Formats: sequence, C-alpha cells, structure tokens
Amino acid sequence: MRIDLTGKTALVTGSTQGIGRAIAVALADAGARVAVNGRRADTVASVIDELRAESSDRDLVAAAGDVSDEAGAVAVLDAAGDVDVLVNNLGIFGTTPALEITDDEWRRYFEINVLTAVRLTRAVLPGMKERGWGRVMNIASDSAVVTPAEMIHYGMSKTALLAVSRGFAKDAAGTGVTVNSVLAGPTHTGGVEDFVYELVDRALAWEQAQREFMKLHRPQSLLQRLIEPEEIANMVAYLASPLASATTGAAVRVDGGYIDSIVP
Repeated sequence: MRIDLTGKTALVTGSTQGIGRAIAVALADAGARVAVNGRRADTVASVIDELRAESSDRDLVAAAGDVSDEAGAVAVLDAAGDVDVLVNNLGIFGTTPALEITDDEWRRYFEINVLTAVRLTRAVLPGMKERGWGRVMNIASDSAVVTPAEMIHYGMSKTALLAVSRGFAKDAAGTGVTVNSVLAGPTHTGGVEDFVYELVDRALAWEQAQREFMKLHRPQSLLQRLIEPEEIANMVAYLASPLASATTGAAVRVDGGYIDSIVP
C-alpha cells in the first residue's frame, strides 16, 4: 500500500519530541505539508532544521504556541493554515496516588489532555466538512481502558478522548471527514524513560530497567517490550490517508496486545 498525502496540510500538536515528532515525520514522508508544534519557537525551529537535514524533501512549517491556551491555539492554527489532518497528540502524564490528586490536578489533566483536543477539533472541523475531506485523530492510550492505579487522572483524560472522538465522528457523519482515536500502548520516549525509573531501580541499565518495568507493571503486554514511536506513527499515517476512508468513530489499538480484550 502506498500512503500519499500530497497536497494535504497536517497539524501535529506536541510534535517536537517523542510520538508527536515521529508522527510529523511519517506524515511529511507521505507527502503532507506538516505544521510542527511546540510551545517555544526556538525549539520548533531547531526540530524543523533537524528533520530537513535528514530529508530535504520534507515540507515543514513552524507552528509554535501553547495550544492548551485559547490565544495560543489561534496562533498555531493561523500558522498552519487550512488543516486537512489534525493529530491531537499533546498530553501530560505523571504518577500520583489516587487520594492525593488535587482538584487543580484533575482540572489540569482535563484541560490539557481533553479540552485542547476539543478546541482544535471544533476549529478545523467546519472547514474539513465544507471541503468534503479531513482526518482528525486523538492520541489516546491503553490507560483509557486499563486505568492505571498510579495515575487515574491521566486514565480519565484518555477515556474522555474516546468519547470526544466518537462524538465528533457522529457530527461529521456522511461528510467525507473521519474522526478516530488511537490507543497507544506503553511507548519508548524520553518522558517514559523517566516514568520507568520512577517505578524501578534507577541503578539498572536501560534495557534491564525496561524489562523489569514490563514484567512488574505491564505484564499483560504481548510484545513484552515498549513500543517505538515510529510504530504509533505508522498507524496514524494510515488513518490519515485515503486508504482509511471507512474507518471513523473508532478506537484503533496500537497497544502491543496490552489491552486484554478481543474487540476494541
């Protein structure tokens, strides 16, 4: 299968590192014009330089700004232009005992992980519907279904994204626009390395620490390893393409078999 996004503009939030960066690369390599987003303009510019150095064919545009803020979201959308593919990737996570999560933390996780995606989807969906084509993807998590005891506020926010995706898919019914969520499993990023070392001995070498983490804290993974960001990006690139025209309102799993169910 050849994924061709030539002529499409994609906005990937939180795309200067980790999963978001891998998604930006996958979409650009498929021919899309990709708006790279991060809060700091210098960081965004540096990442674009790095990605262009790897491949001069990549069509990348800087879209710096804090999309968790209304004014920042407007600035990012202005920089991106008409968006054909929106990937709501930005998210925060961290561990806190359930009874110690404050009201402010509950609100912060909802506002950043959920409301940001709602705000951007609300902004771009009318244009997509008018043009008769568009893709919206919300990067959720296995935690949306398998709520982790050590971060239920994070799990709550990802569960909410599943409902948001399904609801907006219904709003876009019959228009040629699809809206889906992607259930990403435990993934190898810099932030996750820090998270792993919160739960296992910091004296362990990374490969040993990863194995210990998966054995003790994610034993139901069928991969028995962390997923690489590029593996998540491959699914997103497919869902962004015309090849996925019949997939909408879905929670698509790239979880390494972590979620113990036969159907999504």
